[in-house]
Amino acid sequence: MPARRPHATAIAAEPGTELSRIARPLRLSEEVSGELQRRIGRGEIKPGDRLPTEKALGEAFGVSRAVVREAIARLKADGLIETRQGSGAFAVAAPKAINLRFWKGAGPGLDELRDIFELRAMVEGAVAELAAQRRDDDDLRAMSEHLQAMDDALDSGVDGTEADDNFHIALAHATHNAYIGRLVEFLGQHFSDSRKLAWLDTNLQLRLPQASQGEHRALLDAIARRDAAAARRRALEHLRGAAGRLGIRLALDLDGTRLATRAPRKR
Repeated sequence: MPARRPHATAIAAEPGTELSRIARPLRLSEEVSGELQRRIGRGEIKPGDRLPTEKALGEAFGVSRAVVREAIARLKADGLIETRQGSGAFAVAAPKAINLRFWKGAGPGLDELRDIFELRAMVEGAVAELAAQRRDDDDLRAMSEHLQAMDDALDSGVDGTEADDNFHIALAHATHNAYIGRLVEFLGQHFSDSRKLAWLDTNLQLRLPQASQGEHRALLDAIARRDAAAARRRALEHLRGAAGRLGIRLALDLDGTRLATRAPRKR
């Protein structure tokens, strides 16, 4: 059976209002890996400790061994555990990979989305500025093709998230800095979910992605003109607009490099 497409529920119409979580039930393996990760974080499972066997974990959580194996694979990919042939799985002394699973549970809450958009602003503003200085004709062609793919998605009323992601990756490659390109490709796997929220806007006749597309065009125009300051400003305007359409007031200094001060979140 194909995976059910996640859908947004009760997206706020006014900036600053609460955003409902995306209705996407967790898989059993995600629940198991999340619980084990929390136990590692609390120190209940200490570095060097051997995890219980698949059979014991399956019985404890009431799931199959296949679910446990998938959960263990997820934790291993995050660098939280290591497996040793014939010995089992062990918590590592220090994570060997960056753990950037951005939100917990079935979907993002308002605070989590705001944090993601602030991180995007720090990365994408600088990327746009550098791309405007270094882009070549091939870069412009690639970005234009992805922009057209988003137009086609809008015309067809389908999800254009992939083309949206590809546009931002092509923008990063236009910096001609291999490390920036690779970083944005990596982060893009996580930023993609924050972009997808606009493309799930079926009840509003795709007004959210249409507004976003206008901002993409303004950004590409600034890059084509090699106007680095304008490119940075357009990238930040796009992020502020995208956040605002989801009910998030993103305080950005569009003419500088700073995020405006906001009160720290209570823990």
